[in-house]
Amino acid sequence: MLGARSRKTPALPPAPTTGSAVRLTQVTKRYGHGESAAVALHDVSIGIPTGTFSAVMGPSGSGKSTFLQCAAGLDRPTSGIVQLNGQDLAELDETRLTEYRRTRIGFVFQAFNLLPALTVEQNITLPLRLAGTAADSASVQSITKGVGLSGLLRRRPSELSGGQQQRVAIARALITRPEVIFADEPTGALDPDTALEVLHLLRQAVTDLHQTVVMVTHDPVAAHHTDQVVFLSNGRVARRMDCPTADLVKHAMSELRRTH
Repeated sequence: MLGARSRKTPALPPAPTTGSAVRLTQVTKRYGHGESAAVALHDVSIGIPTGTFSAVMGPSGSGKSTFLQCAAGLDRPTSGIVQLNGQDLAELDETRLTEYRRTRIGFVFQAFNLLPALTVEQNITLPLRLAGTAADSASVQSITKGVGLSGLLRRRPSELSGGQQQRVAIARALITRPEVIFADEPTGALDPDTALEVLHLLRQAVTDLHQTVVMVTHDPVAAHHTDQVVFLSNGRVARRMDCPTADLVKHAMSELRRTH
């Protein structure tokens, strides 16, 4: 079976319960060594509450992508602690970390990252197949209906619009019922109307399915749909904003660009 789980793979520990789905404590990420080293994150400490929709924003080079990569276990910090639902990711070796990402984290990217040779249904259920888990037909039907893909399961990505492809990516992120969904510029390649539909789906995942969504974005309109915005500047948390509006976010970003 494709990607079946090895019997030698140690079982992951049960997910601890905590008020923060994502917590970074004094996280620093440095690239290179010596005087030429570049610090992408500097002593970042922040918690993302469970069951919320959060945006991460900042000027170019502020550390947004590095924040997401470290928080999602795609890259390890130089120092500090990254916890997902209380699990310290540093305690997991590479095999167990890969297993953790596959089963407990969902990802949505700007480029969709769908496999062109697979059908919509096969793309959605791929994380389950890689984990050696059978796809539950009822769950697949429920999720695909929820994201508006009913009737499209046999199509290939090339037969879909950009918005439909992003819906497939969202369904794929939801299929394992992850603890956190990380979205990296999920509306960046979409027209405004389609982007709005995708944002509504991510909001629905939070309100209806009680997911936690962390979204990196540069778009104040996208940020308006979230519960809070975390602003980064020069690799540090510059400020947080609850109940953001597009105008407030635009103003905050303008201020950050002047001081960045």
